[in-house]
Amino acid sequence: MTIDKVRELDAAALQQQTKDAGEQMFHLRMKLSMGQTESLKKLRTLRKDRARMLTVLRERELGAVASNAPAAKGSK
Repeated sequence: MTIDKVRELDAAALQQQTKDAGEQMFHLRMKLSMGQTESLKKLRTLRKDRARMLTVLRERELGAVASNAPAAKGSK
């Protein structure tokens, strides 16, 4: 998933996608450790996609906090 597609999603959808990606990563790691699959590329992709989603969520969180904070006044 590209960063543009991630930014288009709302917060609830991002949280759900993040949760789903985490669950998929868990299952893939289990299969990988048991030798049932060799889908290392899928695991890497999921990890990067999840990181993108978490980054966008954090940016939005910080943006909301920054917009509520009073503007910094100039020095002297």
